[in-house]
Amino acid sequence: MSTPTPHPLAEDAVLRSDADPRPGLDLSRIQAITLDLDDTLWPIWPTIERAERKLADWLQVNAPATAALCAEPGTLRELRNHMHLTRPDLAHDMSALRRESIRLVLQRAGDDPALAEPAFEVFFAERQRVELFEDALPALEWLSSRFPIVAVSNGNADVQRVGLGGFFKDALSAYVFGVGKPDARIFHAAAQAAGVAPAQVLHVGDDAHLDAVGALQAGMQVAWLNRAGHPWEHAPLTPHITVTDLMSLCRALG
Repeated sequence: MSTPTPHPLAEDAVLRSDADPRPGLDLSRIQAITLDLDDTLWPIWPTIERAERKLADWLQVNAPATAALCAEPGTLRELRNHMHLTRPDLAHDMSALRRESIRLVLQRAGDDPALAEPAFEVFFAERQRVELFEDALPALEWLSSRFPIVAVSNGNADVQRVGLGGFFKDALSAYVFGVGKPDARIFHAAAQAAGVAPAQVLHVGDDAHLDAVGALQAGMQVAWLNRAGHPWEHAPLTPHITVTDLMSLCRALG
């Protein structure tokens, strides 16, 4: 797979100039892309809210006592806090954390805790039904035709079940790998999966701390996807490029 050569860059990308102290991209170094998923390719909270509604409907039919308990104000918040305090070993495993949370509330309500498995599958199947940002698919098509792409996510989206597996050489998730972003180890493993050194990777993601700071500290170049125009609050570290959409990044890499 060929590597793009440097050329004049898109005017809507934030790059180095004499008046701009930010590092700027070194296009000649980029041999692979690592890419965040949630809130980079699709908005995550509408997906989670829809999956939770589907789970609530399933519980109403199959475990009505649990459904009633979950509907009580404060129950779900208390449950989340309890799980985070008592099961820190699941901090990077969103699937296990969700499954065990369901099991706990089933037990509290007096329903069969074995229902946690099918209940989770209802949630998980709906969680994979994502609605892509408008720029996501054309950007994936463009990037994957030029670079190997490796997904790096702290969530539990499955690129195969989402329907995007063909764009990715590999996918690393915190719940499988054992640690999540911003830990440098998951970034280094992603570079290895792409077959390049970390310094040859451009990491793309929306989270300033988990994605941008994590990848910078792992020795990668970083494209911070800042759709909402948030200020950068992690000086002296700075992303190599900041874009408001993925197609701006593609034009910059062009």
